[in-house]
Amino acid sequence: TPTPPRFRAPRRFPAASSAPPSQSQYALNGDSRIQKTIYPTMAEETRGICVRDVPAKAFIAAYAEHLKNSDKFELPIWADLVKTTVANELAPYGEDWYYIRAASIARKVYLRPGVGVGQLRKWYGGNNRRGARTEHFRKANAGVIRSVLIQLQEMKVTEPCENGGRRMSRVGQQDLDRIAGSVFYDAEDE
Repeated sequence: TPTPPRFRAPRRFPAASSAPPSQSQYALNGDSRIQKTIYPTMAEETRGICVRDVPAKAFIAAYAEHLKNSDKFELPIWADLVKTTVANELAPYGEDWYYIRAASIARKVYLRPGVGVGQLRKWYGGNNRRGARTEHFRKANAGVIRSVLIQLQEMKVTEPCENGGRRMSRVGQQDLDRIAGSVFYDAEDE
């Protein structure tokens, strides 16, 4: 008995040529569907490197270093006293934690345009461990996230969306892609 159409094996390219058939060959064979090939096109080979192409940890470290060396991005005076979430007992130990958080927020805004303070609070939140009682999820500190977004907006890296939230500006996207490219090529050289 023939198998139902949804379980039919995928069509293969003709054995006579090693190249995939063109659209006209599909039309001649009576198949109007165009199958995606695995051969890269010229546009895919020459495209630039973006933030999605590099590991998050490497990109965040490089962009945090860039923000630290930038004279436009300033460390608030309260940065050594504030906790990042109610769930934490102490403030972060690292001296560069604010720059790392800012780089991470910039990456999040790049990857998800329209993200706002509330969504970022949920992302950076964590479980509040309450001793012998059950843990509960607690959102992150909104003041830290808001101050980072305000500074990124003053640097013209982000801009507000019409419907709320933030998105990358053209200058910010170019800046992040340039840093992602340097991270990608540095990793390639090693």
